[in-house]
Amino acid sequence: MLKEQLEEVERKIQAACDRAGRSRDEVTLIAVSKTKPVETLREAYDLGVRVFGENKVQELTEKYEALPDDIHWHMIGHLQTNKVKYIIDKAELIHSVDSLKLAGMIEKEAAKHDIMADILVEVNVAEEESKFGLKMKEVIPFIEEIARYPHINVRGLMTIAPFVENPEDNRPIFSDLHKLSVDIKDKNIDNVNVSILSMGMTNDYEVAIEEGATMVRIGTGIFGARNYAV
Repeated sequence: MLKEQLEEVERKIQAACDRAGRSRDEVTLIAVSKTKPVETLREAYDLGVRVFGENKVQELTEKYEALPDDIHWHMIGHLQTNKVKYIIDKAELIHSVDSLKLAGMIEKEAAKHDIMADILVEVNVAEEESKFGLKMKEVIPFIEEIARYPHINVRGLMTIAPFVENPEDNRPIFSDLHKLSVDIKDKNIDNVNVSILSMGMTNDYEVAIEEGATMVRIGTGIFGARNYAV
């Protein structure tokens, strides 16, 4: 089943790229593996998946130790400052930076390890009460502030769009994030290269790709429904 679902996701990504006149290699598929056991991730790995996204620090660290070392791990969930130290040298990209406090802790831990931390700034484009992330108007001042941190690379933006019945309803959300990334590029801020747009999930990733997503985070579409009992 996993093989068929992965093939279907790949087919849809390719089709969305074709519609948008984009190359398939412009879009990174992140397999969102939260709550899924190591055996399932290993099966996906054997099918060629190399980029996995985790929401919880403990899951990421445990799976990091158990699986091959050529996997690219992404921290896509809300990150507490006291957990940064556990994933700073394991997560290739942190998608969910939305406060100076968190950025400061990432800088501190990255300096300890003498590494550069690649991050995305999380933007709550729809300004949903239940979601983390900065408001659109807060993003550029925030980036200008954290661009001074010597151990942080701001690589782009991330958003979690509202859950909607019709994916088209989220097109303006993705379009707005893309426009914001262009505005940031135009400012030519030192140490900032907003080349990544992490947007689109199982429900709406095709629309996100059409609007410029360079990373899509797909869990259910690949692995089926999540098991929250674990």
